[in-house]
Amino acid sequence: MDLPTARRNNFNLLRLVLALLVLLSHAAELQDGTRQREPLTRLFHTLSFGELAVDGFFLLSGYLIVQSWDSAPAAWTFLRKRVLRIYPGFLVASLVCVFLVAPLGSDPVRYFAELSGLKVLLAMAVLHGPILPPVFDGLPYPQVNGAMWTIMREFACYLGVLGMGLAGGIRRRRVWLALTVAALLTHLATRYGLPITWTPLRLLLGDPIVRLASLFLAGGCFYLYRERCRFTPVGAVLAGCVLGVAMFSPRWAELALATCGGYLLFYAALTPLPVLAGFNRLPDISYGVYLYGWPVQTLLVWYLPPLSPWHMFLLAGAAVLPLALLSWYLVEQPLLRLKPGAPRKAHPAGSYT
Repeated sequence: MDLPTARRNNFNLLRLVLALLVLLSHAAELQDGTRQREPLTRLFHTLSFGELAVDGFFLLSGYLIVQSWDSAPAAWTFLRKRVLRIYPGFLVASLVCVFLVAPLGSDPVRYFAELSGLKVLLAMAVLHGPILPPVFDGLPYPQVNGAMWTIMREFACYLGVLGMGLAGGIRRRRVWLALTVAALLTHLATRYGLPITWTPLRLLLGDPIVRLASLFLAGGCFYLYRERCRFTPVGAVLAGCVLGVAMFSPRWAELALATCGGYLLFYAALTPLPVLAGFNRLPDISYGVYLYGWPVQTLLVWYLPPLSPWHMFLLAGAAVLPLALLSWYLVEQPLLRLKPGAPRKAHPAGSYT
């Protein structure tokens, strides 16, 4: 993506909106331990805003990461970009959770006595959430950062792009399309309770990586077939109608998200809007919002009396946004300048390329 094109898209804004939707989804769930008060679940009784947002992240990542390989198909360059984008923010957020957040939800003396430095390091190395002694005992979700589970799986998708690129599967886009269809059908089959007797395959298909990989692959298809995609207002209305109906079905909701939802997402991402033209000049704080949302909300649940979901969302947002800005300016942006070919001032909208 060249710079002029980057400034005409809305990826930066959409990533921030998706990160805030995760914050909204968790506002009730982290207090209740259920999704009875989660807004989207109450409407459709299928997906939560958090699940929808994570699906949206993987659609966007599929598009942008395949684009990244297509624009510079060199293994070391690609891998270095991906590591510099994901690891620095994740490592710092993990350390914050381990040494600042977790002690606030436990007896610090006992906590540090039981803390395993080796487990902490191994977890960070493989992009796993912190593995810690018991913390926040009595809360519905007694963990320091339950949102980090997606990061490892996203990086696995990056490695999949690397492998596919080296094998020629991106240059031959029909191979990518075939894998996308196979992944979507496999996920649909698991929704219909396909009986699987071989344990390793059952464990693999039960992991969210199948769902997330199918969405990532779908996002890559939107890039690889971009010249055939015509994003029009009529198409967006039709896609929205189909998605709205499918969202009532637990079996079909995510398949519709990968297709009709993907169309809507990229229609919004690629349609220039003058009123939003300046947004891509702002820092891309979506990653920081996602990384720090769960620990901030957990601390609020731990220390404050019960709040309405909207009050929790607003209070958490007021705390998370400054942390996300610090993450961008002190951690993410300085490291992004080390990416091959990066300008001295990393451009927010191009941070995934």
